[in-house]
Amino acid sequence: MKKAYGKAGVAQVKGFTGWLKVNAAAYQSATHGARYVNNYANKQADRHYKKFEKAGILPLGSVLAKDSFVVQPNGKVSMGPLFIMEKMNKGFNKSSGDWRYSMILPTGKVAGMTKGKGMSMKFCAECHAGVAPDQDHILLVPDEYRAKF
Repeated sequence: MKKAYGKAGVAQVKGFTGWLKVNAAAYQSATHGARYVNNYANKQADRHYKKFEKAGILPLGSVLAKDSFVVQPNGKVSMGPLFIMEKMNKGFNKSSGDWRYSMILPTGKVAGMTKGKGMSMKFCAECHAGVAPDQDHILLVPDEYRAKF
């Protein structure tokens, strides 16, 4: 997965699998196409994100990455997209809480990026906007899959 996503050349997620992983096991995410996912937080985000509901507003430069995969009925595993949230400067996009959303396909192609080429990623921003204001647009790992800190 790391090698395939790395083909996109998106510096913000280089080495993401070495970041803090906040889920204890992969879980199925209805909001990400019912794919199985893992959640990672970079150094700027990790001390906040691991607090889950008490994370507060994440600092500038925080990056959250979510890799994904699908398990077929025959047991075959297929890689899915990498979903990325990056906290940008104040004023970047007020409606998204100044988060930039990106998606990298398993081929390494960037499918879209907020205010960038490809898909607008508006669907990500709209879904995340439904989160409680004190959670900074962050959807949380379900309780039963959370890593213990």
